[in-house]
Amino acid sequence: MRLPFKTCRYMIHVRNIYSESPMGIVNIEDELHEQLRRASKASCRSINAQAAFWIRIGMLGELNPGLSFQELAARELKAAGVCADLAGSAVA
Repeated sequence: MRLPFKTCRYMIHVRNIYSESPMGIVNIEDELHEQLRRASKASCRSINAQAAFWIRIGMLGELNPGLSFQELAARELKAAGVCADLAGSAVA
């Protein structure tokens, strides 16, 4: 009989969002780790950075249930000082 959740041997080091100090280790399922590995390649992030991104977006989504992913991303970019409106600066 196969258990529904199989804890994998991979460990993701979770880092504090506000500093680079290690905060702990999270054990994840094999299938989730495989999806994480694939997503990290597509996003040009390390596996740990991809996990941190998913954790952060999930946390923001829970704290702001009325906002879409795009709205959350735009808000975070704006807070970081990134100009998301490049249409006005484009040369025709």
